[in-house]
Amino acid sequence: MQKNHVSKPKEIQTLLDSIAPFAAEGRSGLLPSLHLAQEMYGWISEPTALAIGRALKVPLADVFGVIDFYSMLYSSPVGRTVVRVCADPSCSIAGAAEVLGKACEHLGIMPDEISDDGQWTVESTTCLGLCDHAPAVLVGDLALASVDANSPAEWLDLDATRPASIVDGDIRVLTRNCGQSGPTSLESYQAGGGYSALLQVCADLAPADVIEEIKSSGLVGRGGAAFPTGFKWESASAAEGQPKYIVCNADESEPGTFKDRVLMEDDPHQVLEGILLAGYAIGANKGYFYIRGEYSRAIEIIHDAIEEARRGGFIGADIGGNGFDFDIEVRVGAGAYICGEETALFESIEGKRGFPRIKPPFPTTHGLFNKPTVVNNVETLCNIPMIINEGAEAFRSYGTDKSPGPKLFCLSGDVVRPGLYEVPFGVTLRHIIEELAGGVKGGALKAILVGGAAGAFATTDDLDVPLTFEDLRSANLPLGSGVLMVFNESRDMRNVLKELAYFFEHESCGKCYPCQLGTQRQHEILLRVVDGNVKSGDRERLLDVGWTMTDASLCGLGQTAATAVISAIEKWPELVESL
Repeated sequence: MQKNHVSKPKEIQTLLDSIAPFAAEGRSGLLPSLHLAQEMYGWISEPTALAIGRALKVPLADVFGVIDFYSMLYSSPVGRTVVRVCADPSCSIAGAAEVLGKACEHLGIMPDEISDDGQWTVESTTCLGLCDHAPAVLVGDLALASVDANSPAEWLDLDATRPASIVDGDIRVLTRNCGQSGPTSLESYQAGGGYSALLQVCADLAPADVIEEIKSSGLVGRGGAAFPTGFKWESASAAEGQPKYIVCNADESEPGTFKDRVLMEDDPHQVLEGILLAGYAIGANKGYFYIRGEYSRAIEIIHDAIEEARRGGFIGADIGGNGFDFDIEVRVGAGAYICGEETALFESIEGKRGFPRIKPPFPTTHGLFNKPTVVNNVETLCNIPMIINEGAEAFRSYGTDKSPGPKLFCLSGDVVRPGLYEVPFGVTLRHIIEELAGGVKGGALKAILVGGAAGAFATTDDLDVPLTFEDLRSANLPLGSGVLMVFNESRDMRNVLKELAYFFEHESCGKCYPCQLGTQRQHEILLRVVDGNVKSGDRERLLDVGWTMTDASLCGLGQTAATAVISAIEKWPELVESL
């Protein structure tokens, strides 16, 4: 058992010195302070939490409420190195259960136990954003991909490399700098025209002109909600109150989604320029870059890119020489899918549990710290420099009239070349899977999960559906976050549904009963189904629970937690049959 940390005055002072930069922020400095404490001590004991709470003037109960909300923070001892094995569908079909079992066998422990030397804890976790390199593990802060279940000694000693993601497609607009050996430097980014859009607007365009160009482009959010970006910016610009904020939502945690990770790791300045342009347009002077805690490499790269941009004069005071001031602060999540919901993300930054807020009011008038706020995800923001540089019409030259622009699709599962594919809206599922990615691996096609864990299943009958908002809607398929997860004919879809149901049960924040209880019941029923213990009426129970969550849940998590299950029951009624 590890000692009860921060019980000595010297240790308390070391902790207080470390969190001093956040103490002035009060409660909003809580999550960064907890990250620092856990990094120092491995877990957060009551004396540690008490010291943090006193420094930030946050009650101890609230400090523990935040600790216990996040899966990457620990209020009881764990091994000095925590090994997290992804168990979501792409990794599961690639052998994640074997990886977990072999790692535990090698270390002589059971899952969630601490090894005798105090060095190791192995646990199962939800998506790590490495779906194209399944099975994936996180050893401490280091993400490893395509690990071999039979060689745990090698990758536990970090004697493994993480290969670059395959980045391909019909066009290379957003991904023109991706798929190379490392992140694009400021010098390389500028050599390709980087930050020219920012300098152009600072010199020649009024904020209203920038917003009008974004509206004319038809760009909508690429995180799943598809809200028109220009109208969101216009609403925040017109809202009363200062300061105003830009928040980059880089908390992509949807199983099957990894596009934002690739953009951040390979072309970080493109994202930063998008944030700066958004700030100029709405009259904001501060941005928060919220990155999920599992993305340790992206966190480091974004930190470095911000400092590069600051030294280059693109972040800070008087950008472009016209008096535009803007700063960006990185905030790191700690393992909570719900924080991808924009209002839950605000709560997280503000030092609270990541519960979604009731709307209205909407973020554009009452967002972060109750001030006008624009939230866009990484892919959305990466479109902005191109629109400003080349114009709305150039952007609309890609895709269709109702679905304009380039789009990134994350392809994983039983496919020859899993990776990130950039295409214009309007190509078909068949084109991406068969022509770009080499086809289905290991047998004929069984299903494609379109849109992510909150998506729906396509079959061979849907291969020629164009990938546009309007055509997918007609086929009862959501575009979602751009996930295409492929399953061959050998896969038992009941197992896939069970894993998706576990994901939503695990990630439900518990604020509203329809989601909290519904995700539990859904998972319980599917556990029985997988075990062959199907009861009469289970199909009706799943549909009843699913539609109740859809109609009555507070936020998008509960509203979509049953979408894939309902879709599967409609596609394959035999999945839930009494034996």
